Amino acid sequence: MATKIPESPKVGMVSLGCPKNLVDSERILTKLRSDGYGLSPDYAGADVVLVNTCGFLDSAKEESLEAIGEAISENGRVIVTGCMGDEADKIRERFPNVLAITGAHQYEQVVSAVHEAAPATPSPFVDLVPEAGLKLTPRHYSYLKISEGCNHRCAFCIIPQLRGDLVSRRPDAILREAEKLVEAGTQELLVISQDTSAYGVDIRKQPRMWKGEEIVPHMTDLARELGKIAPWVRLHYVYPYPHVDQVIPLMAEGLILPYLDIPFQHASRNVLKAMKRPANEAKVLERLKAWREIAPDLTIRSTFVVGFPGETEEDFQYLLDWLDEAQLDRVGAFRFEPVEGAAANALPDPVPEEVKEARYARIMEKTAAISAAKLAAKVGREIDVIIDEVDEDGGANARSQADAPEIDGQVFLRDAGHLAQGQIVRVMVEEADEHDLYGAPVTLNR
Repeated sequence: MATKIPESPKVGMVSLGCPKNLVDSERILTKLRSDGYGLSPDYAGADVVLVNTCGFLDSAKEESLEAIGEAISENGRVIVTGCMGDEADKIRERFPNVLAITGAHQYEQVVSAVHEAAPATPSPFVDLVPEAGLKLTPRHYSYLKISEGCNHRCAFCIIPQLRGDLVSRRPDAILREAEKLVEAGTQELLVISQDTSAYGVDIRKQPRMWKGEEIVPHMTDLARELGKIAPWVRLHYVYPYPHVDQVIPLMAEGLILPYLDIPFQHASRNVLKAMKRPANEAKVLERLKAWREIAPDLTIRSTFVVGFPGETEEDFQYLLDWLDEAQLDRVGAFRFEPVEGAAANALPDPVPEEVKEARYARIMEKTAAISAAKLAAKVGREIDVIIDEVDEDGGANARSQADAPEIDGQVFLRDAGHLAQGQIVRVMVEEADEHDLYGAPVTLNR
């Protein structure tokens, strides 16, 4: 008599917020898959739905609550996890039928809640998990989380309250995960954390052996080793500590991408002081110049907050003038938004909403002009790109070394129907606009 393999319960996942949340979702799904659970792409086919929430801004919390409401309406069996897990009372007040609520990166609790809500029947006959785990991103790029939490206490942020102080992962564990991802097809590793440049400060005296060599838990050492594993390595959320200078030569050598995502947030000393952030904007300008002398193709991405309490017109104009000098390549801006539990909420002199909107429009206009000029300078050059998608008409969407997925620009290619997702190719840049490049393949690079 043939053995009948029991049907696995299926889990649906709604993952909101930043890439760090996405990595959490991947870890949860990988564990559940190894425990015998199937995955459902829709509400109808799921025995239970997980909603991984974001709680950084009030608007993000509202989006999370709406997602929970939709999951309950469409499925009815919902488990909530993520940053809003610390506000269980608020969630239960609005959605009393939620099965369970857990906090950020509480993997074991989430899995236990799923086991209780939809018990799985173990089967030794089915191979459930690929070696690299389950991914929510395309095969050719992966986020690699190197630490949890943050030691900073910025006035506008509640991340330490949600995720705690910095806890770094062992370097050998990170490198082992990177190898598995690359073996499974990853071409680009996107290194993420709350503060990548602080990696290892909590475990600095705990080096680990990796392939016969001792690896110190430090950003520079980790970046160097990752550069030996993956074709592209991109660093996100880097604070401009002095030791970041040591990473730039690795970019010049081609070990890691000449790209730094640095959350400057502002340039005015008064605003930075109110934000409880370092106020060394002049030194930063000197270092940017020095970095570009070492790695001329260095791309700097950053984010800024406009309309922070107490920000004067003089403060804002200083920021615009600083941007003129800094010539950052990629810039995002946010209007200040009070977050429940943040120290900034108690600061005097709130900026009127109409002033925030006007300043937001001005900074975006300024940074778009800088971006357009920088991209125009690339017309006529050959650059390397990674293929994200090839369409049926022979075109392709790609990204250059200056473009992180989802947040930066793209390179749109013609005559690219022979290419495949994940290939790294050489292209000629033919046109540019404020945010994107346009071109055609030259020769296959990898």
